[in-house]
Amino acid sequence: MSSQPEPAPGALFLSEIREQPLALERLLAYEDAYRAAGEALRRRAPTVVRMVGHGSSDNAASYGVYAFGLLPGWTAMRDSISLSVYYGARIDLSGSCVLALSQSGRTPDVVEYVERARAHGALTIAVTNDVSSVLAESAEIVLPLAAGDELAVAATKTYTTQLAALALLAAHAAGEGAAYADGIRATADLLARVLPQLEGRVAEAARALTFVDRLFAIGRGPEFATAREFALKLLETCRIGAEPFTATDFSHGPVAAVDALFPVWAFVSDDVGLPIVLEAVARARAAGATVIASGTRASSLHGAAYRLPVPEPPLALLSPLLSIAPGQLAARALALARGLDPDRPDGLSKVTLAP
Repeated sequence: MSSQPEPAPGALFLSEIREQPLALERLLAYEDAYRAAGEALRRRAPTVVRMVGHGSSDNAASYGVYAFGLLPGWTAMRDSISLSVYYGARIDLSGSCVLALSQSGRTPDVVEYVERARAHGALTIAVTNDVSSVLAESAEIVLPLAAGDELAVAATKTYTTQLAALALLAAHAAGEGAAYADGIRATADLLARVLPQLEGRVAEAARALTFVDRLFAIGRGPEFATAREFALKLLETCRIGAEPFTATDFSHGPVAAVDALFPVWAFVSDDVGLPIVLEAVARARAAGATVIASGTRASSLHGAAYRLPVPEPPLALLSPLLSIAPGQLAARALALARGLDPDRPDGLSKVTLAP
């Protein structure tokens, strides 16, 4: 009996990028669970929402800061796992809600953080792709990502479903859940339609970066999460020293490092922070940098060498569900151009283990 042939390099990564619209639809099948969790949150009225996770999950938490701040109007933060788990800091968590984000549900220090937080009076919610995991057992409430098995090591569809999960939970906590469920469904349809177009357009931008060893990714507001996730994908799959900045932080120092051999990828969406992103891009261009633009307003960015626009979602807060797609596809194309396999980056696994 012949064994199954190994998939071509990057095949798993591409398959999971393409699966993201379906993954978003699967998450919406659990809207009742998100509604109930949102109502529990509203009853608790937390003084702060503390989000914990590693890697792409931590990047998604950057988005969660805006989802909870803009919808129910709550303070949300990416909390330090180390303070509690490793340093033993005695932090008052009694008025907190803890959201633990983990694809696998098996990351040891995230599990321990949740156990400690629950013991100290926090409402604990696990957002995970494995509802039978140890993390799910440790939390009071479990919310499924329903992304399906993710076989490529670098996360794609679990990141996107985490964004949708945070938006849906925050919206239900604010009494706007139905509108956001409809918005996510419509955004999934937009993503399904734009992905084939982006696959054909991303190759040229990727070729231009083939011999690049460093890159800045800039965003603002909810799109800072996109910049962080894109930079992580380049680090993981392409061995490029990519670093994310808010547009403001970029202009207050890092722009001094930019030159003709130091490209800048800008995530440009229709947002109140757009003028600041445009100003940062203008400064990068003045320094001689090659600028690649993606996002809902990428087509209108003058001076960009490459533009990879995505459609406008029905709700502006959902833009990051679309804007990450060009970056994911570019990371795959660039890894292959550099002779690397984005499915299996050296030295990485799906579970972040404790040191």
